[in-house]
Amino acid sequence: MNDMPRESLEPIERRIARARAELEAVQAAVARAESELRSASVTTRSRDRAVEATVGPQGQLTHLRFLDNKYRNMTATQLASSVLEAAEEGRSAMAHRVVETFEPLTRPSGDTPEFGGIDIDWERLFGDALDAGGDGRGRRSRDRLRDEIQEDDADYSPGGRPRGASRT
Repeated sequence: MNDMPRESLEPIERRIARARAELEAVQAAVARAESELRSASVTTRSRDRAVEATVGPQGQLTHLRFLDNKYRNMTATQLASSVLEAAEEGRSAMAHRVVETFEPLTRPSGDTPEFGGIDIDWERLFGDALDAGGDGRGRRSRDRLRDEIQEDDADYSPGGRPRGASRT
């Protein structure tokens, strides 16, 4: 009888009580994490340091600042690229913060083998926001966008008119 697993020797009532206690502890941890994240925000800057974006816990843009009047010397497409870059960087940083907060709750419990941790579909929640692009799997979408914008800028004169177009 000593070869039987511990769970088989333990009365079912005790196992259920342990599982309930584990579930209550996880529910309390989830509530704490949600409360902590409810007021969280991340502020990031574009690479050209022209734009600062603040992103809330659900990836929403909550504040946008144009720094040092750099926007005055930028074309509309350059400014748009900087805004999108700062916002996407903030969204990615916030997604990583949410994952770091909830990831410990996804691990199996050592005390209750029946409880394998909470199951979270990170891809469904965040889409490509978690793809920080530093893993060598290809270029980030904002880099492709920046390339497209720079190509567009090459087709336009500094005043924003298509090359060869005259003022009317």
